Amino acid sequence: MTRYRLDLHTVEARPSVLGGALIDVTITDPGNDRPTLAARAVWEIWSDGVPTRHKQWAQFDAEGRSEWLDLTRVGPYGPDGLSGGTYHLDGQHVTDRNGLLLALGEALLGPGANYGRCLDSVADSLCGGPSVVPPFTLVWHHADIARHALAGHILHHLGGLSYFEETVNLLRKRGVTVVLQ
Repeated sequence: MTRYRLDLHTVEARPSVLGGALIDVTITDPGNDRPTLAARAVWEIWSDGVPTRHKQWAQFDAEGRSEWLDLTRVGPYGPDGLSGGTYHLDGQHVTDRNGLLLALGEALLGPGANYGRCLDSVADSLCGGPSVVPPFTLVWHHADIARHALAGHILHHLGGLSYFEETVNLLRKRGVTVVLQ
């Protein structure tokens, strides 16, 4: 499902306290490149494959949503360069940047889909590949939730707009008709 580099070194091996032919092995701590505690609950959902239900990511906090976003790299992928149509983004749970990216990927490509880990990735996805490319219409339901939640996430390097405003501007500049509801 994902990759973590674990540099494990055996410190000790001894007969197990459980008896029989078992052994207890003590290993060194792998350091800071390991899954977060939030990963377990996310991985449980993904253990049977790519999710097929919408908004399963919404139950998680920021750390869990980050783990979910990492897992969306595995697919599913639609046909290359699918264009046109109307898509619906349910913004009810868009309360952070990862939530926005997850809701966007889900709206355009379905549950467990990835449309980018950041706005640069979204811009790249809008240019082609296994994604929906403009022109198309995105109806963003409950847009005020994201507008309010992301108001404090100012992108100073992009003219001081909020993450929400910059996302809407990016979509529109690339040829997406964005309807905020």
